[in-house]
Amino acid sequence: MTLSPPRNTRIQSHRDLIVWQKARKLAASSYELARLLPVEETYGLKQQIQRAAVSVPANIAEGHSRLGKGDFTRHLSISRGSLAELECLLDIGTDVGYFEPEATKVCLALADEVSRMLWVLAKKLGSRQILPRTRD
Repeated sequence: MTLSPPRNTRIQSHRDLIVWQKARKLAASSYELARLLPVEETYGLKQQIQRAAVSVPANIAEGHSRLGKGDFTRHLSISRGSLAELECLLDIGTDVGYFEPEATKVCLALADEVSRMLWVLAKKLGSRQILPRTRD
């Protein structure tokens, strides 16, 4: 999967957005991680991780398809909220011993990168609603 469209290419679809491509990769990586959870977490942590992970690219896609910058920005904000939720769930999974810290590194690094990209995109759209955040 190529992550960058050729220069001077117009964005025609959410699929052309690098942030959406990376968010999609994050969702797939999160699903792989969720498979490590025990069966008793099927309707708990596993399902929450999957829903939060899918929400990120889904909201980018939905927001991009909206007609106004305000709608797009709002969906980018929702995506960032889902990212924070995903990070929290992965941290909890680690805290209770379901994940080794090393196992979550790829997802957490991708989440951080996507969050920064969403912030920059929202800023370029002229939003003051989305604030930068840092991972402690």
